[in-house]
Order: sequence, then C-alpha cells, then structure tokens
Amino acid sequence: MPPEHLSPFGRSLLNRRGFMSKTAFSLGSLGLAHLLAADDKDDPTNFTGKAPIRPNIDPDSPYLTRPSHYDAAAKRVLVIYCPGAVSHVDTFDYKPDLYKYHGEKPPGIPAVTFEGPTGNIAKPFWDFKPRGRSGKMISDLLPHLGSHADDFCFLHSLHTMTSAHPQGENFMNTGFTMEGFPSFGAWVTYALGSDNEDLPAFVAINDPRGMARSGKNNFGNGFLPAAFQGTDFNAKNPPANLRRPDGYNATDDKLTAEVLKRLNGSHLEKYPGDADLAARIASYELAGKMQVSVPEMMDLANEPTSIHKQYGTDTGSNLKKEYAKNCILARRLLEKGVRVVQLFNGSDPSGGNGITNWDSHSNIKDTHARQAEIMDQPTAALIADLKQRGMLDDTLIVWATEFGRMPFLQGNGTGRDHNPDAFTCFLAGAGVKKGHSHGTSDNFGAKAEKDPTSVYDFNATILHLMGLDHERLTYYHNGLERRLTNVHGHVIQDVLA
Repeated sequence: MPPEHLSPFGRSLLNRRGFMSKTAFSLGSLGLAHLLAADDKDDPTNFTGKAPIRPNIDPDSPYLTRPSHYDAAAKRVLVIYCPGAVSHVDTFDYKPDLYKYHGEKPPGIPAVTFEGPTGNIAKPFWDFKPRGRSGKMISDLLPHLGSHADDFCFLHSLHTMTSAHPQGENFMNTGFTMEGFPSFGAWVTYALGSDNEDLPAFVAINDPRGMARSGKNNFGNGFLPAAFQGTDFNAKNPPANLRRPDGYNATDDKLTAEVLKRLNGSHLEKYPGDADLAARIASYELAGKMQVSVPEMMDLANEPTSIHKQYGTDTGSNLKKEYAKNCILARRLLEKGVRVVQLFNGSDPSGGNGITNWDSHSNIKDTHARQAEIMDQPTAALIADLKQRGMLDDTLIVWATEFGRMPFLQGNGTGRDHNPDAFTCFLAGAGVKKGHSHGTSDNFGAKAEKDPTSVYDFNATILHLMGLDHERLTYYHNGLERRLTNVHGHVIQDVLA
C-alpha cells in the first residue's frame, strides 16, 4: 500500500525510530498485563486481590450445611428491622445540647430538608436515663430494651447514601439502593446453608400490618439461585397451601410425593445444569417437609403461660399482641436451626403518619409512642429469652433501621424529617462486645462525627461475625464478581469481642 494511503500512525511504523518506540511500549504493556494477571490468576475479574470462595452447593440439596470461611461464634442471625427510620435522638443517642438549644435555630441548620422547611431544635420527647451497670443513656420510650443495655453494642456513627425509604431499605438489606440485588439473608444462606432440612434456611417474619416499603426485595434472592430467597410468613399468616386437602390422607400424600420425586428426578437428569429447575424441585420437596414441621412450629398454644406473659401476647394493643407472637415464632425458628430470621416491626405505607411504621413527620410524640408500645416489650423479651436459653452464645442479633431523624423539627413543629447523615443501630450476642458504644454523632446528632461508619462497614461486620469474608463471598453475574458490600466496606474491629 502506498505510504500516502496510510494513517499517520501507520506511517510512523515505517521508520525505524517509530517502530522501535512503539514496539518497546507494547512489550511493556504486555508485561504489565502479565503481572496484573499473576496477582489474581484464579479470577482476574476480582479486583480485591483475594480469590472468591464459592460454596459447593448440591443443586438437589441446596440447603445442606456448608462450612464458613473461618471459625466464628455466630451460627445463626436474627435481624430485627424497623422500617420508617427510628429517631436516634429520641431513643439511643443522648445529646445534651438538644436541651440547651431547645426552641432555637442555631447557625448551620439547613433551610430545607427531605420534606420541606425546617423548624427549631427540639429536645428529646422522652427523658433519658442511665441503664445497667454501663450507665448507657437510653430514653424512656424503650424502657424494656433499655434494661438490656449491658448486652448491646451500639453503633452511633452510621450514615447512609439515601434519604428515601425504599432505597434506604434496599441499601441496608441488599447493599444497593436499586432493586434486583440479593438480600443479606440470601447471601448468608447461599454461603452457609441451614442446620434444619425441614424448614426454610431463611425466614422473613413480616409485620402484622403487612410488608415493609421495599416488599420482598428486603428478603429476595436477586441474581442468586432462587433457592436462597427468604420464605415470608408470620404467626397470623402461615405459609399458604400447606394444609392437606379434605379427603386426602397421609398415605395418599406420601405416595404422591414419592411419584413426584421420581418424575422430578427423571426430568432433572435431562437438564443437569438447570439450576432454576433444581431449585424448584428442592422448594417443592421442602414444602412437603413443611407440611409436617410448620403446623407444629406455628402452634404457640403449647408455650407456657409465663412465656406469653413475658412477651406480652395478652396485653396492650392488638398489633402489639400479634407482634409478640411473631417474636415467639422467631425464637422457635432459631431454636430449630433456621440460619437467618428477619423480623419486621413496621409495614408500608405510612405517608409520614407513623401509624404503620416509624416514619414520623408529624406528631412524633404520639406516633413513635405507638410504635414503641408494639416493639419494646416483645423485642426485649425475645432477646432475654434467647439469653436465658444460652442461645446468645451462638446467635447474632442485629437491630436496624434505614436512617435516622433530624435533631430539629420540621416546619409543622411536631415531626422530625429524615436524616441519612447519622443514625444508630445495635448488635448483640455471639462475637460482639457487651455494653459498648462505637462512634459518635456530633453534638446535635445531625452528622456522624467520630469513627463514621457506612452501611457497607455494617454489613461487612455482620458477615464477619458469621464467619464470612465480605470480599470473598461473591457471585459472578453479568461480568462482575458481585458482593453484598459492592466494592466498599471494612470490618469494624472495635465492636468485636
């Protein structure tokens, strides 16, 4: 080809100096690529430098127990999730400056927040008192939980990346604000399986009023195999379609199950690589086992009267009674070896009225009090019951909400707006320091100040307490090694016992 028909780059290769310089650069690039590949020769898509640990899952038995990445005290986890954003400055995060500047609007307060104009600083709507030997300051809104302060490890410097409830729930429970990603419970059961073959590995106990804002996304499997999605039911609404039809006895049931097992096995042999088919078969087989195990599990009548009194199933509002039954159900599931139990205290929607969840844009003194009446005694009883039975030695408890609330009132003068920059959650049980507080928010509780802690850090720490390395628990999806903590997160060493 004549030189005049070549590109400038092509012509530069025709002279010796250009050819040698380009060749040297290219060889250097090839050498760098070789070195980078050698850093992670097992899987070059993993940027952490750590090879993924992929659980060895039998498609025919996806719930079998699998080893953790390393030894850990926690064998199971209870997540108590409070949708709507609990006000940290009215519960667990004591701020004397709120009393000092009550009714004022000091410099630095934004003019507008999530739902509109801001008002003045407001002191807590409930008095704070020192609790336990640790002297932890906790408000009178939650006296029963406050009595267990010496068992809790509070994280006061949490912050999140969104101030909207659906995205906040997604972020806390899946690590992403968008939908379609696996929930925390799905990741754990994908990694570890379950200690009970007759019950789901992951159970989501929805609030008596219904599901939270993000619905099933809070306990969904995302792109993980379908077997690892949470099974949702509660004490009032058992799993559907488990009751044997009238005129159909146990023998008929057993024979039908055996025929189905042979047919399913034959079909699976034709499609050995179809994970969805294997998951469906496994789910149907689990449903068959649940026909026997669930009715016994759901029968709370055989619990002693003392337990019902302790949890409060016979006092207070009807919602409190139903939630108390959910708490007893949670304990029974954990006792049977269910790996992950997610217990919800609040539903959707509220429209900011705080009647169906903790979202209190107006009348916070009334609406937060209603939610606390439902949540406080039964939740505290559940924790005490687990402790009394010795189950806190190998059970991790996570109490969480999606973000906090502002130290000042909204323009209406009666509610607190969303606060993504500071909020409080707590851990308890296996592997966690007792009577400890990590990090602080500023003097008003407006922003995380000392040891700011992201949701990524929070989830990385929970996985660590379950014996899982958040950087190595991955799933290859659409060209990426996906994980609960995305590309972020560090284990919070300060909270580890």
